[in-house]
Amino acid sequence: MAVPTTDQLRDNIDRGLTGEKVAVPDPATAPLGTDAEAGGSPASAQERALAAATSPHEPRQGPALPGGLVYLFLVFILAIAVITVVVLAAS
Repeated sequence: MAVPTTDQLRDNIDRGLTGEKVAVPDPATAPLGTDAEAGGSPASAQERALAAATSPHEPRQGPALPGGLVYLFLVFILAIAVITVVVLAAS
């Protein structure tokens, strides 16, 4: 088995394949491995292999709403908030 890259590990975590979180995109300010790499000591192949081998590996269920509906719901709530502000400002 090939040793996964840090990007592959992060992608598997974000997709919920490791059981560490639900399958929801996680926009990180500093993605997995960035701090170590910036500090001059990126994760070694042995550390990446250990991280891949020791994750729970049981996929977790995501939110009740499919991803697209979550964003649609958020846009709907934002639209209601903007309309409310405009109506109150016009009063």
